[in-house]
Amino acid sequence: MLHDRLLVELDREAGERRSSGGIVIPATAAMGARRLAWSRVVGVGPQVRSVEPEDRVLFDPEDRAEVEVHGETYVVLRERDVHAVAAARYGDSATGLYL
Repeated sequence: MLHDRLLVELDREAGERRSSGGIVIPATAAMGARRLAWSRVVGVGPQVRSVEPEDRVLFDPEDRAEVEVHGETYVVLRERDVHAVAAARYGDSATGLYL
């Protein structure tokens, strides 16, 4: 990885969702507002300061670059495109999130 880039693995269950009433919403359905997505970090560049491998990050799936490595699809992000970080090392705070 170069500079401030992150390599994240897309969540498998991020595809279709269920509404509170039980209606299945396919992954291709258009949403009224932008929906952010959680992913697990698998690699970080040397200039990344606040994210480590195995953290979960929140990002906008519209602003992403996909890459395929050994048949697996990953997303490459800049650290500045991360909206939140969920990590066990932030466990002393009330939410465990670093925003």
